[in-house]
Amino acid sequence: MIDINELLKPPKTIAVVGLSDKSERPSNQVAKYLMERGLTIIPVNPNIESVFGLKSYPSISDIPKDLKIDIVDIFRKESEVMPIVQEIIKTDQKSVVWLQEGFFGPEAKALAQKHNLEIVEGMCLMKAYERKTAI
Repeated sequence: MIDINELLKPPKTIAVVGLSDKSERPSNQVAKYLMERGLTIIPVNPNIESVFGLKSYPSISDIPKDLKIDIVDIFRKESEVMPIVQEIIKTDQKSVVWLQEGFFGPEAKALAQKHNLEIVEGMCLMKAYERKTAI
């Protein structure tokens, strides 16, 4: 079982898959909130060059291998979760896979667990951090 409070203690590096450069999008709001609290964000979106002044990578595989990713926060459709989990496995990162509220991926969860990756489902990372800091 994952200890969310321990998991969210800075310094942490979070790859945000599907991070938008549009301020009204939830991925942008969550990433900005986490950055403001001292967590390191790595944007992952093949359709943008940068956000928050940070280089955006087209995929998890394109992130430099020397960067340890603690959490991969996925803001993509459920149908795209399995390929992202497969990509995380190929990179040999031992990241926690984080699926946002309303997202559940039983096949992706089983695959992640088979490869010793922790997975958090159906919970907003920003809300989890807010609850953690309120304790």
